[in-house]
Amino acid sequence: MRPRRILVTGGCGFIGSAFVRRTLAAPNGVEIVNLDKLTYAGNPRNVEAVAGSPNYRFVLGDICDPRAVADAMAGCDVVVNFAAETHVDRSLLGDASFIDTDVKGVFVLLEEAKRIGVSQFIQVSTDEVYGSIESGAFTEESALHPRNPYSASKAGGDRLAYSYWASYGVPVVITRASNNYGPYQYPEKLIPLFVTNALDDLPLPLYGDGKNVRDWLFVDDHAAAIEFLIERGEAGQVYNVAGGNECENVEITKKILAILGKPETLIRPVADRVGHDRRYSLDSGKLAKLGFRPETKFDDALASTIDWYVAHPDWWRPIKDHDPHYRDFYKTQYHERLRS
Repeated sequence: MRPRRILVTGGCGFIGSAFVRRTLAAPNGVEIVNLDKLTYAGNPRNVEAVAGSPNYRFVLGDICDPRAVADAMAGCDVVVNFAAETHVDRSLLGDASFIDTDVKGVFVLLEEAKRIGVSQFIQVSTDEVYGSIESGAFTEESALHPRNPYSASKAGGDRLAYSYWASYGVPVVITRASNNYGPYQYPEKLIPLFVTNALDDLPLPLYGDGKNVRDWLFVDDHAAAIEFLIERGEAGQVYNVAGGNECENVEITKKILAILGKPETLIRPVADRVGHDRRYSLDSGKLAKLGFRPETKFDDALASTIDWYVAHPDWWRPIKDHDPHYRDFYKTQYHERLRS
């Protein structure tokens, strides 16, 4: 019997690469096919450690391209779809690629999965599809109320994937995870942006009053949850994946500065994001009843994440200093805010 072969889409991105590294590090004989378009946030360096493995194959391609998808998915038993445009701020600038990748791309993948008859299709969604919640926590049965173009596009892909189970019997499992953090995260997101800015003694542009609450999930715990659900997830079901670490943005900003020994005067309150969701919170009891809980302690993982960025300026500095995708976005998003 040949080893299981998994198609990972977006496997050079932040979360996808964590899954690829974790899966190939285990002595399980699993083969990985990594289909990635290598957009600005897809970095081949994220999988350098496993790129030479005989169980790894990279395919350069777009999930919106049926031919590329058919080539990559051939012979695969499982599909895990990480490929997505993910940054809320970019979606608010009117980037149409969110609809292309997060909806059309899911459609192309599902069509091919249906055609060849995969044994499982994991659609990686997000807690943001639920919208904001003042108190309590969202369960998998909660209504979806996405409030920005990014979360709306992810909700579209999420429900499209479910429809392929309901209509055609494609064995789809949907995960909705809270905010991920860890090494190799493109430095437009809060934690890597604030860590790297602080290292350069640059202002930390904190939206509004900084009291927006997010639940933080270490990326390796997310990868472990997906591994678990490949084995234990039930087709047609949604599973929340929570870190259990709710924290105001201003709190996490101060934690970062304290760990780095930098002054809180670097915090620069700036005009808030439009439609900024106030609080996200997930109830992950359904996943816990199956037997999975995150193992990482938040403060320990945050410190180790910060240490990684301190030790790897060779990874993030070329992005911040020379990548026009980063530099143009930062100027558009923060230049006027930081001047006011």
